[in-house]
Amino acid sequence: MLTSLSTDVLIVGGGIAGLWLNARLRRDGYSTLLVENAALGGGQSLKSQGIIHGGTKYALQGVLTGSSEAIAEMPRRWRDAHAGYGDLDLSGVRLLSEAHYLWSPGTLAGNLTSFFASKAMRGRVDPVKGAELPPALQDPRFKGKVYRLAELVFDVPSLIARLADLAGDSLLAARRIEPLRDGDELVGLRVDERDIRAQRIVLSAGAGNAALLAALGVERPAQQLRPLHMVLAKGPALKPLYAHCMGAGPKPRITVTSHPAADGEWVWYLGGDLAEAEGVARDEAAQIDAARREVGELMPWIDQSRTRWATLRVDRAEPLQSGLVRPDNAFLAEQDRLLVGWPTKLALAPDFADRVLAALRRDAIRPSAPPPPAGLPRPALARPIWEEWLA
Repeated sequence: MLTSLSTDVLIVGGGIAGLWLNARLRRDGYSTLLVENAALGGGQSLKSQGIIHGGTKYALQGVLTGSSEAIAEMPRRWRDAHAGYGDLDLSGVRLLSEAHYLWSPGTLAGNLTSFFASKAMRGRVDPVKGAELPPALQDPRFKGKVYRLAELVFDVPSLIARLADLAGDSLLAARRIEPLRDGDELVGLRVDERDIRAQRIVLSAGAGNAALLAALGVERPAQQLRPLHMVLAKGPALKPLYAHCMGAGPKPRITVTSHPAADGEWVWYLGGDLAEAEGVARDEAAQIDAARREVGELMPWIDQSRTRWATLRVDRAEPLQSGLVRPDNAFLAEQDRLLVGWPTKLALAPDFADRVLAALRRDAIRPSAPPPPAGLPRPALARPIWEEWLA
């Protein structure tokens, strides 16, 4: 039997972007429902490395770019939220590291050294050495340069769990999602046996946005997928490391984040240039061989003899751009009641929410619907990718 609900804002997609938006709207008094057809965070969110980028990795050619400037305020906003007085209260979320690091295995070019010391980068980048080095680099054979970035690294499963707590009764597990129309006007969605009407509908389902748009008969905005071939490593010789290793080009040669396993060992999650074009073209065995060689060359003191390896393919979903380039900001497109967006980076979830709230205020969309009823079927939390691998 069909039942009817109404809400101010209906959100489809329970990753970081959708959950953050949902919590922001609820904080501002809006009635919301967030619909998820799988597990919360189970798409791109749990496959991210949890780094709250501040743009430094986009400035490795010695100039500030549109990418670096657009994201520069994000670490402060996330830090405020983690302290309990920002956009949201994330004070209970587990931090993996208070900082991310930029690491050069050799000598930096003079222009880059001057750039990091410049006024433009002051407060974002500080040199470290000795006991201040990350544990994995505290070896006498390490001869490189390391800079501390004012960028937090969050435990993403903990973050998703906190955002799910902030959702209260507003989460709804779904099997089937269809358009709900009055004549030609989209007025909501039919979610299984429920007709849900809303003042605004927000699609924030990452790669799932394409199928949702097709089901709604909407052609724009188009979506692009940029693939990655990430690497997982676990072993007793691995120590915590949260760092970009600089290479010769504009992208980090390798990006490492570390995640604690239940047995006390650390899981390294490896991205950066290793995971991009050439990495995408490799099969699993070749990608693992490439990762072994990179770790062996960059950190020869690490004993890899008992290290286990695996790979993970990830599609980053974004609005279509010329040449498949990465957008600088969070993206939002509007068509009547429908808002469609991608945060483009985990760190830009607050920016995505800002854009939705600005659209609501511009259109004078005010809280008016009742809160959602208690007892709605609730989507589960996704398991961390390293737990899935280790199971």
